[in-house]
Amino acid sequence: MKLSKKAEIDAFFNKPPANVVGALIYGKDRSQVLERSTVLARKTVPDITDPFNVSLLTETDIDGDIGKLEGELQALSMMGGRRLIRLKFFTEKSALDKAVAAIVKAHAAGEYNPEAFIVIESGNLGGDSALRKLADTEKNLVSIACYDDETGDIIRMARETLQENGVALNTAAMDIFAQRLPKERGIARQEIERLVLFIGPGSNKTLTEGELQDFLGVEPEASLFKAAQDAFGGRMKAAQAGLRRAFAEGESGPDAMRALSLHYNKVKVLKGNLLKGLDPKTAARNSGIFWKDEDDMLRQAKSWNIDILDGLARDIIDTDKMCKSTGMPDLLIAERLYMQVAGKATRAGL
Repeated sequence: MKLSKKAEIDAFFNKPPANVVGALIYGKDRSQVLERSTVLARKTVPDITDPFNVSLLTETDIDGDIGKLEGELQALSMMGGRRLIRLKFFTEKSALDKAVAAIVKAHAAGEYNPEAFIVIESGNLGGDSALRKLADTEKNLVSIACYDDETGDIIRMARETLQENGVALNTAAMDIFAQRLPKERGIARQEIERLVLFIGPGSNKTLTEGELQDFLGVEPEASLFKAAQDAFGGRMKAAQAGLRRAFAEGESGPDAMRALSLHYNKVKVLKGNLLKGLDPKTAARNSGIFWKDEDDMLRQAKSWNIDILDGLARDIIDTDKMCKSTGMPDLLIAERLYMQVAGKATRAGL
């Protein structure tokens, strides 16, 4: 059962029908795939980290041993009730796609544990995918495609998040902010969360377009931006030297976090374009990479693991908050995160 309209997707997440025993959530926006899969997982079981009622599988786990998936769908909950199986399925192997589709079809027909619910997270599946065809047409399954959000969706997400945190932007400020937001949901949400911290959660404050400029600021000075690039490139000494030089030039902790966030966004977007199958030159051009930085940025995008990269978003937000609230020296707070990023980059082979 293919769900494509926002209203029907929202209705499904609000109250999944009792007959549905699985969902395929796929698309090129991996942040949105993860976000929607996690929301659905939490609708299925009380604790998505419960090792007794939740099983996590990847395509690597079942490649060559498809019986593992079948076994998880047959297993009963030790305490009774529903079980959740999360399958991260980003393979391009047609044979494995067909094998998974066959097992999921049997599950939808009631051949396994009816209390087992399977959530499959996948990439940009083509129309020839057996799994996608099955989920699109089987009444006991759903398929939801996740593509880049439209501007209206991004503005709606921003307004809802701001409202939930007791803050707001006036109309002019929202127009400016929306123009600066990327359509990739994970990166957009990170920027919205940074804005909430800037305004002050629960302050009931409405920011004007003039006040918003203090948040948007200007591009960090060259030494600070270079320090962020060096950190993501695993050049620890250069990153540290650049960061200290930037602070000597008058930059602050929030400036350092913004530089790191901007570079993080560039690496993330470039990584996404490479994962879409674009050739390196085209991926770099579509990601807005300056030609002199192209080789270094491509090395970074290819080397950083997407899951480790995703984890940095929260670190940047938390460190930004620390710079604004703890009273500790900004340089020490920022330097610690820059060194951590450089260390992770080094371990990634950079």
